[in-house]
Amino acid sequence: MFTGIIEELGRVESLETHAAGARMRVACRKVLEDSHTGSSIAVNGVCLTAVDIRDGSFAADLAPETLKRSNLGQLKAGSLVNLERPMSPSGRLSGHIVQGHVDGAGELVSLEPLGAGNWWLKVRAPQELDRYLVFKGSITIDGISLTVADIAAGVMGVTIIPHTFENTNLRTRRAGDLVNLECDIIAKYVEKLVGRLETDSGLSVEKLREEGF
Repeated sequence: MFTGIIEELGRVESLETHAAGARMRVACRKVLEDSHTGSSIAVNGVCLTAVDIRDGSFAADLAPETLKRSNLGQLKAGSLVNLERPMSPSGRLSGHIVQGHVDGAGELVSLEPLGAGNWWLKVRAPQELDRYLVFKGSITIDGISLTVADIAAGVMGVTIIPHTFENTNLRTRRAGDLVNLECDIIAKYVEKLVGRLETDSGLSVEKLREEGF
């Protein structure tokens, strides 16, 4: 489990595509301090298994599903990536519960300065993810824990504070780029539970509203 608080900016050294999947090597330092072969490391919010760890870099194999749902396949040598190690049991959950299981890629619409080092980021989410996006809800964008400050017609807006802008790869992003999105896991569980309630009891959200709930 991750928290969406980025620890380090890594740099892609290579991305080798195979008949099925790919292998990526990332140059970094901090996230390797207590990592070993088999450790999980989130790269742009995607939980990957570190292999072939060397002094100053690690490799990770990308499954076809990972390439399909994330922006990792579009990376190239020199690309900056957000890195985070899993949360330790004694750590603080400074962001929100992040699994590293990307739901899909969104399109960066704009990144505009607000002044004093703050930025306004707008991302168009895939239609199938819209039901999980709520005002003031949590969203993970390229592994960064953020809060939805606005949402309209499938486009969400979030505020980027100076620290986040300076210490993540957002400063390299441009309109049209794809960013990895992971919706709040709690929203997914609620959706499934409500669906079962409607099926098993005949009770629906509409009926609850009619009764004043």
